[in-house]
Amino acid sequence: MRVWISALLLAIAGTASAQQTLLNSSYDIARELFAAVNPKFQAHWQEMTGEEVSIKQSHSGSSKQARAILQGLKADVVTFNQVTDVNVLHDKGNLIPADWNTRLPNNSSPYYSTTAFLVRKGNPKNIQGWADLAKEDVSVVFPNPKTSGNGRYTYLAAWMATSDRLDGNEDKIRDYMAHFLANVAVFDSGGRAATVTFAEREIGDVLISFESEVNNIRKQYGSDDYDVVVPKTSVLAEFPVTVVDKVVDQKGTRKVATEYLNFLYSEDIQRLLAGFNYRVHNDTVVKETADQFPPVKLLEVADYFGSWADAQKTHFASGGELDRLQAKARSLR
Repeated sequence: MRVWISALLLAIAGTASAQQTLLNSSYDIARELFAAVNPKFQAHWQEMTGEEVSIKQSHSGSSKQARAILQGLKADVVTFNQVTDVNVLHDKGNLIPADWNTRLPNNSSPYYSTTAFLVRKGNPKNIQGWADLAKEDVSVVFPNPKTSGNGRYTYLAAWMATSDRLDGNEDKIRDYMAHFLANVAVFDSGGRAATVTFAEREIGDVLISFESEVNNIRKQYGSDDYDVVVPKTSVLAEFPVTVVDKVVDQKGTRKVATEYLNFLYSEDIQRLLAGFNYRVHNDTVVKETADQFPPVKLLEVADYFGSWADAQKTHFASGGELDRLQAKARSLR
């Protein structure tokens, strides 16, 4: 009897370990992407180990996701769209090591993008680049940089592209940024809400988002209604990922969580990522998709602001550059 009970307990324990659950905390416009990735990983994990894994998703603006984790959300992995929202998990929660971005290739960013524009069909306002977004008759939609990594990329891309165009003249850059911000019709909290504002509420002449997202939106809402404009100069937008060490060690999910992130670098998933209009690193897939992605001069945040931490402090902290520019923008409306 005792032997039978022991065998039963072992069987139950084996079943439990074979049905681990991962929670992936991600930015809000990544729902469809990971809905496609997750079944492929489940099949891969079962083939690799004979075990089943359940994968749950949590989506919102990446800064909101980071705060939720600090407040107790038990995410095994994060797949964010900005480095600062990952760094905060170390800086304010000691949930990951300081060198988390050295654990996987390409600064732990399996894919990347840039910032681009979605305009109404025919591009009636003739928006070609960042300079056009400060014109008086242009209405702009993008997420709030205070709550969205997507929004911070847009703001910094506008600043950097203007700096590149104006040879770093800060007075002229600030004047441009004030007019650019004065043209913002709606500051939604995240990228998905901004999409709804532009495509469903039909507000604005241009939606600014990741190149991947504007192409996906055009496909979803109708290629006959929208055009995509990729500016010749824009920001390098990396998509950093990491296991949340404190959580995976508590839950015993480190092995499956680590493999989940490694899987994003596999050739098949790099090809899937390219299918969602993300730029990737795999040489074979890069060659296959060369015609899909127009050439862009990609500017790096560290080259203009010192680091993401410096940009965060200087531009997005309370009373920082963004707040001052918005105050000026209000006077221009």
